[in-house]
Parts: sequence; C-alpha cells; structure tokens
Amino acid sequence: MSGVGDSVIAMSVLDRRTLNRALLARQLLLQRHDMPVADALEHLVGLQAQEPLEPYVGLWSRLAGFRPPALAELLLSRQAVRTLLMRRTLHLVTARDCRTLRPVHQAMLVSRMWSTLRRVLPGVDLDELTRLGRPLFEERPRMLTEAARVIADRWPDVEPRWLGDALSTLVPLVQVPPRGVWGARGAAYNTTIEQWLGRPLEPASPDAVDALVLRYLAAYGPASSADIRAWSGLSGLRESVRRLRPSLRTFRDERGRELLDVPDGALPDPETPAPPRFLPAFDNAVLGFDDRSRVIDTEHRGLSVTGARFLLVDGRVAGTWAVAADDGAATLRITPLRPLTTAERDAVVAEGESLLTMFEPEPRSGRTVTFSPIP
Repeated sequence: MSGVGDSVIAMSVLDRRTLNRALLARQLLLQRHDMPVADALEHLVGLQAQEPLEPYVGLWSRLAGFRPPALAELLLSRQAVRTLLMRRTLHLVTARDCRTLRPVHQAMLVSRMWSTLRRVLPGVDLDELTRLGRPLFEERPRMLTEAARVIADRWPDVEPRWLGDALSTLVPLVQVPPRGVWGARGAAYNTTIEQWLGRPLEPASPDAVDALVLRYLAAYGPASSADIRAWSGLSGLRESVRRLRPSLRTFRDERGRELLDVPDGALPDPETPAPPRFLPAFDNAVLGFDDRSRVIDTEHRGLSVTGARFLLVDGRVAGTWAVAADDGAATLRITPLRPLTTAERDAVVAEGESLLTMFEPEPRSGRTVTFSPIP
C-alpha cells in the first residue's frame, strides 16, 4: 500500500475525499492486490457473510486473479469459517481469527441476543439452555431449530425457533460446509468452534481488544471511537483507546470529530484515481462506520442495511447491482443512483463484464451488462 505523503502528514483536518481514498486503499479496493486469500481475510478482519456466497464477490473485487475455488478450499480444509462476530452478524474469518475474536465478542453477542429475544424466551435460563444445547452440536452438526426441538420439552411455551436463535449465540458455533462453498448448496448446519477446529478458544483479554482496535484502524481508519463501536458492536472501548492513544496519531474530520489512526496507515493523494468496484451485500467497506459519509451519500445510507449490492464509482456508492444467470446467459443489471458520464459507464461495463466471468465462466449465450433507469 502507499505510504503517507508529507503534505498529508501536515494536515490536521481530513476532508471526505481524503478519507475515501484512505478507505479504498486499506480495503484493498484502490487496486487489486496479489496476496493469499487468508491474508486478505485477516487484513480486513473478516468479511460479512450473512449471505453465504457474498464474500466471493468481495474477494474478487480486491484480489488479483481471484477465483472461487481459492476460498472454497479454505472452508473445506477448515482454515476459514463462518461464525457470529461483529454486531452479532455472520462473518467469514480465518480459523486463527475465529479462535481469537469470538471470545472478545461473546459477551456482546449474548447481550444483543437477550435484548432482542428476552420477550420470546419466558422462563428460559440461559445457562441451562447452554448446558443442554452444547452437547447436541458437539455430537454432530445440526440445524439450530433441529437442536432446539430436542430440548424443547424443557420450555414448552417457547417456540423452538427462538431457542435455536438463542443457541446460535450462547454456544460458539460455526456453519459447516457445504454451506458457503461456491457451486454447492447446503443448509445451515452448525457445530462448535472447538469441535470443528480441534482447538480451544483463546481467552478474551484487554490485549485482544487493543489488537482488534488497531486492526480496525489499519483496515478502516482514520476513524472515530464511534466508528469503532459501530463496526464492532462492542461497548466499553474507552479504556482500550486510552491505552492505545500514546501510540496513535490523530486528525479531525470536516465536522470536527477526532479521528484515530495507526502511525503507518495509508493516506493516498485524494486525487488518486479510483476504478469501479462491485461490492457484495453488507460489505464492511460501507457498513463499518458510524459516519458512512466517506463512501455513501446520506440520502442512500438506508440502502446499506437492506442487502443491496453496491457499485462504487470514483470511490463512492453510485448504484446497486444484481446478476441473473439463466439458460446459459449471464446478465448484470446495474441501477445507477446518479447519472454516469460516458467514461464512467464504459469503465463500469468493462468491470462488470469481467465480474460476470466468475458467475458464468463459459456462458453459452454471452454476457450482458444492462442499466436500469435512475430511481
């Protein structure tokens, strides 16, 4: 990645465009990088994976020459897993990060689960539910509701789906292949992290929280304390920031908010060209902030939680997209959110045609990129 220019170091205020180019560089979106998939996953601190195949698009847009089997093999060999982490959402992470990060997030996961489900879990003791549920997932991979039905007689007034939802948080689980494997189909079967990886989880500690904050800043910064909380879902980060502050550099954004950063974080020239990029649903490049204005206009912010797949043009969200592959033909439909210039449209079409090769490597009827009217 590029270093920090002297002209940028002298700046105390970073404008939105400078923050945008920093985000793109650190998210591997300013240019494609030649690095192993596992290294990319760890640099990004995982990829959102509620939709099991979306991470493939995220990696395709970031890594030179990426092909789906490279990630599928990591899942099949248990070097990468999908588990609940930041914000109680499924993330794809390396096995090493899973063992380290899940304990850091566990208390937050349980707290968020309980605040959401407490009304539908009357009389349920969470410790007892954990004690009864864990052995079921250790015995063999199970669907959440399947496991819940085995012990549902203990709480006859509670629907098994709510017991299963609670178990997904109380018991540290991973979803096992073929779920999440490109070209395969599989229901969401779960087993414990320890059973799947054959090693215990690492204990949570202040050092682990500090390391997580530094990794976030390296991949998303400069960013505010509110941004770190919004991305991670963790509370009580004040002490971590206090411990780390002597080793961090600070800036201000145009609103006057303090931005924290690692000393060697990339801050490219704000005029660095940014090629079009197709992002998967729920990509953290958009969701990973409290203030998302560096990448998406306020009027479109609501789209970021709907599962829309975003198109970046000049580094900012400029449209949504979807792919249909039927009868041997692959079609990419783009819905712009603003008018595109001829040059922008041509660049988007070229990038889109390349993207379609991942969905249909050898289409019988060709590949098509189409544009819908601006909403």
